[in-house]
Amino acid sequence: MLDATDYTPRLKAQFEAEIKAKLKEEFGYSNDMMIPRLDKIVLNIGAGAEAVRDSKKAKSAQEDLTAIAGQKAVITKAKKSIAGFRVREDMPLGAKVTLRGDRMYEFLDRMITIALPRVRDFRGVKATAFDGRGNYAMGIKEHIVFPEINFDKVDEVWGLDVIICTTAKTDAEAKALLKHFNMPFSGEGK
Repeated sequence: MLDATDYTPRLKAQFEAEIKAKLKEEFGYSNDMMIPRLDKIVLNIGAGAEAVRDSKKAKSAQEDLTAIAGQKAVITKAKKSIAGFRVREDMPLGAKVTLRGDRMYEFLDRMITIALPRVRDFRGVKATAFDGRGNYAMGIKEHIVFPEINFDKVDEVWGLDVIICTTAKTDAEAKALLKHFNMPFSGEGK
């Protein structure tokens, strides 16, 4: 039987075995510490107007995000009162979770191999959604594409923000890293 200490996520093992060497050769790094790697993945669900009308919606978003991430999500609250949106200070509006280490690699693997292919009319993710500092942000319109979500028990379909933070200095380095992880980029940006 496998012990929990013996287990290494598939993408992490692939990064150590193959991807590091490919990136070092591709960009001509003189030191292994210069090679870009994943830093963290931040997931966010904004319940928005539904949470304003019903405070249980933020709790529902938190439970769904916890199931997707495999780590407890925290409820995000309003920083200011905005009368036009009927939002009061400290009102729960959504949920977020930050993944690092093995859970981060596990989530990225599940997202790329299972969830994204289940998206309706999927033609790849935008190749231009980098922020200039090597981080990638994308949105998934329906959180129900993840297998951890029981479709029959879903009371609301949420959108999900996924931000992949890397140690890369440029967008080109970050894109090369994600390409080696088989991120399905679309269009001419390949």
